Amino acid sequence: MSAITATAAIISVKQLSKTYASGFHALKNISLDIRPGEIFALLGPNGAGKTTLISTICGIVTPTSGTVTVDGHDILTGFRAARSLIGLVPQELHTDAFESVWATVSFSRGLFGLPAKPAHIEKVLRELSLWDKKDNRIMTLSGGMKRRVLIAKALAHEPRILFLDEPTAGVDVELRRDMWALVRALRASGVTIILTTHYIDEAEEMADRIGVISKGELILVEEKAELIRKLGKKQMTLQLVHPLEAIPPALAGYALTLASKGAELVYTYDAHEAEDDSSGIAALLRDLATAGVHFKDLHSTQSSLEDIFVNLVHEDKPAATKQPT
Repeated sequence: MSAITATAAIISVKQLSKTYASGFHALKNISLDIRPGEIFALLGPNGAGKTTLISTICGIVTPTSGTVTVDGHDILTGFRAARSLIGLVPQELHTDAFESVWATVSFSRGLFGLPAKPAHIEKVLRELSLWDKKDNRIMTLSGGMKRRVLIAKALAHEPRILFLDEPTAGVDVELRRDMWALVRALRASGVTIILTTHYIDEAEEMADRIGVISKGELILVEEKAELIRKLGKKQMTLQLVHPLEAIPPALAGYALTLASKGAELVYTYDAHEAEDDSSGIAALLRDLATAGVHFKDLHSTQSSLEDIFVNLVHEDKPAATKQPT
């Protein structure tokens, strides 16, 4: 993860809410600051509010209350200035089927009132492996190539901020890896990236910070590594010399379970738990020896981001909830 120093937010969301005419509360008092040059991943189940939040920041959806500023420009009163800084790659593969790749990407640049810049369009198409398809009609491209065209269109006007809404949904593993490499390259060039994703490994692989949204509420914003450290669990599995039928009463104070028909003893503990003489692994190993329980091997694992995410969105009032900074 890259080190991102404290600096003024390039996107600032304050007390943002959206209620539709039906009465559905899609967003509930969301406050969030996005730092320049970071990759921010927004995670949440279907219907959690991810796309609504992105669409509101981009000026596509009008908020019911609250404010959004992009590099100091209010998204409502300074829409044109704010929107010119943003590139958006939507989920849906809506493109001009009969246009060529070159024409549709060039047209997207013109929508922002910018003069033609063929060298930039060529650069974008080459970086997205679309150069050899530049004269092809969109309708002839594969789904993965159409998604690349959407990214090219979003980059045509040289935005400082790029929103990727489920950028790798429905694409193969190889293309996902290519997309990840592209996102990293964009961030290295100074572009701020905000992505929504259903793929936990995508956030774990790329994000600097992670936000979790559930039922329209932003329930957590945290540095990725810190989130895993704080909320992750570690497990130590001991392969026993002699299987156990039950955990000895002397070990009842530890979070132990038996596995593999008693041949393994699994100890679960907090990732940041002190491993000193009075608690944790050192004490457990001493008490195992005292109880006559011997092991021949051990290994440890730590909770993945997916484990943490599932736990968070299934808790009504997650203990780890904190105000985003």
